[in-house]
Parts: sequence; C-alpha cells; structure tokens
Amino acid sequence: MDFLSSREADKRILQADLLVDRAHVVMLQEQGLISKDLCSQIIGALDALSESDLGAGEDVHEAIEAFVISKVGPEGGRMHTGRSRNDEVATCIRLALREEMLSLMEELLSLIQTMAKLAKKHTASMIPGFTHTQHAQPTVLAHHLLAHADAFLRDFSRIDDAYKRVNQSPLGAAAFASTGFSINRLRTCQLLGFDGLVENSMDAVSTRDFILEVLSDLSILMVNLSRLAEELILWSTLEFGYLELDNLYASTSSIMPQKKNPDTAELARGKAGSVIGSLMSALVICKALPLSYDRDLQEATPHLWRGLDWTRSTVRILDGCVSTLKFNLDRLEESSGAGFATATELADTLVRSTGMPFRTAHSIVGRIAASGQRPSLAQLDAVALEVAGFRPSERGFSPGDLDRALDPKSNVALRENIGGPGPFEVSRMVQERFSSIAEHAWQLSKRRDKVSLALSDLKKMK
Repeated sequence: MDFLSSREADKRILQADLLVDRAHVVMLQEQGLISKDLCSQIIGALDALSESDLGAGEDVHEAIEAFVISKVGPEGGRMHTGRSRNDEVATCIRLALREEMLSLMEELLSLIQTMAKLAKKHTASMIPGFTHTQHAQPTVLAHHLLAHADAFLRDFSRIDDAYKRVNQSPLGAAAFASTGFSINRLRTCQLLGFDGLVENSMDAVSTRDFILEVLSDLSILMVNLSRLAEELILWSTLEFGYLELDNLYASTSSIMPQKKNPDTAELARGKAGSVIGSLMSALVICKALPLSYDRDLQEATPHLWRGLDWTRSTVRILDGCVSTLKFNLDRLEESSGAGFATATELADTLVRSTGMPFRTAHSIVGRIAASGQRPSLAQLDAVALEVAGFRPSERGFSPGDLDRALDPKSNVALRENIGGPGPFEVSRMVQERFSSIAEHAWQLSKRRDKVSLALSDLKKMK
C-alpha cells in the first residue's frame, strides 16, 4: 500500500480536489444526471470534510468519496458519475499549480521591484564591470542591478506564458475515452475558472508536459537567481569588499567568531541544483510513456511541488537579502578603474581623435597596458609612432583627452546608447522597468481576480 499510495503528495491537492468535486457535482445536477437534493447533500458532506476525516485509502480522491458515501449513503457514489480518477487528478494538479504560479509571479515581481528601487538610488554609483571575472570596463551599480532585473522579467514572462497552458481543464475526459453520460465540460471549465479545455480526452489525462514546462521555467529562473546569489557571495568577501549582507541573511562560524557567512545566498545557489534535479527526474519519468494514462505519472508530481517550494522560498529570501544590502560605494568606485578598466575608452578616443582604425588603437593601448603603468601622453606618442607611424598629439589628441579617457565617470557618461550605463539612458531604463512591473502586476491581478471570482461563486453553490 505504501508503494502504491500517493497520499503524501495528495496533501497538496486536497483543497483543489474538493473544488473539482463540487464543480463536477453541480454540473451533474444541472445536466439532470443527479437530483438537486442529492447535489446539496454531497456538497454538504464536502463542506464538512476535514483532513482528519480522510482515514485510510490509496489516494485522497478515494478517501473523499468514501467520506461522502459515509455521510450521504450509497447515493453519494453518484458524485463519480461520468468521471475517472485520471481526469480528476489531472484537473486537481492544474488547479493547485495555478495558485502556486500566481503566488510565485507575485513574489518574483516583488524581487524585481526591489532591484529596480535599488537601481534608482544608484544611477551614478560607479562600480567595476567584469568579463571572465576580470575587471573589464567601468559601469554604474544601477546598470548591473537592471541586468539581473531584466533576466527576472524574462523569467516572469516565461512563467506567465506557461500559465496559459496550465490553466486548461482536462475534467470530463474520464479515463481517456470520454463518457457516455451527457456531461458539460465547458460548464466545469467555467465553474473552476479555467481559460479553456485540454480538448482531446486522451491527451487530457495523459499529458504532463505542463509539469515539464513549469519545471523548465523554474530551472531557468533558479539559474538566474544563482547568478545573483554567487555575486552576493563573492562581493561580500574580504577580497572584494563591495557589500555587506544584513545579519538576518548571514551567520557566524561555529568556531571562528569573526566570520560572517553568506549562508542564505549559498543555499540559494545550491537549491538551483535541486530544482534542476526535479526537472531531470520528471523528464525521465515522462519519457517514452505510451498513451494514454500510466501510473508512472504519479511519480512526476512530487518533483513539481518540491521544485516550486524551493523556487518560491529562494525568490522570497533573495528579495529580503537584496533589500537590506549595504554597499561599500567608496570601495566600488575605487575599483571601477582598477586593472586599466578604461583601456577600451582610451582606444575609442584615439579612433575618434586621430581617425586611426580601431584595431590599430587596440594594439597601441594593449602595449601600454602590458607595461602596467598609467599611460602618459609621451608614452602614448612613442608607442603610436612605432605602431601607427604617427604621434596622436600631432593629430589633436590632447592631455585633456587622455585624462577624460582614463576617468571612469567620463567613460560611463559617454555610453548613452540604448541599454548602456550612461546617466540618462540608465535612468530611462529604471523608469521603464517600473512601468513594466506595473503592467505585469495589473495583468496578474486580472488573472487572480478571474480565478477568485469563479471559485467564490462555486463555493456559494449548494
């Protein structure tokens, strides 16, 4: 029985199951398949049921039906008319998953909003930008934060898009070949707040691609969250010293009292692997299953709930962690020009001032960088004469041009192209992200309102 049972995983769909039962019974009564009095008795039993009443049984669906029969009598068994556990469980999973997705999207928008608010404060805060974990070019903290926020906005869009395919009703497909009873699938779809039907009755009970799609989206989200977590870990080290985590999101060592360990960020980084593992498990479980329903599918659902739990908790934790960060702005600004991070702008300035090809300017600046010294105009002239055959100073390149090219703030100020870190452009991006967040929040509230209204109306039906 333990081997066969899904009771532990079914705890996640108990409330969904009661709603599905209610909608199905209401539809049966409306179709004249059961009496109004029996409909009311069955709904009364469903309303009276608590988790402690479920007793033993292979799954929660069987236990609910047994409870209803114990209260109503044998006629209570009519609640299962025109329905199979196959379409019932598929509907319950989608119903419960829908609620989890709505909550996750709300939490994800909160994290994005937190990052946008932080970016708004730091449109002029200089930081080093990295490629290959090496100092590359200077940028501003807002630019960096928005890069993470934009990735999370794409994650939101993926989950929002998957919601459209999750919120489809399989109810009424029965075992796989529909039913000879005159049921109304569109009515139960409406009662439960679904957006449409999984039409083909065989596909309706046998597909779990919606689970795979959601777990795929969660895995991508967790990969993006892990990148943020990794930077929180690195930037909080003594070697970087760019930020400090709030005490709530860190811990001390059990033996070394001076330590402040970034535990929550490390766990966020680690849980990404767990969610990816859930996806891999579900993919392998669903692989090569013949149509229609197979019991293997029972094993995929717990991976969905675990993946959701880990992802939602990670989003919430990182939201709190980011909102309480303390940045060492002096250290960040000091590092913004380290490692000759302004070398690219020096090459660009040579191109603009003298007309030389960029690759030639790149070669000149590369030789200067190899010396490890801050370049002077004399050094620049000497190297350029050797490489390009002329001195930049003879073509209008001035000491002021050199100073501006080597200044991180001047570097950033020039980069006003779309998506760049220039002050006007990064401020525009911040405001646009706030607009995107507001639009997503509005659309999300419409989704939730539709579901809430449908279920509220359903619960009033006796």
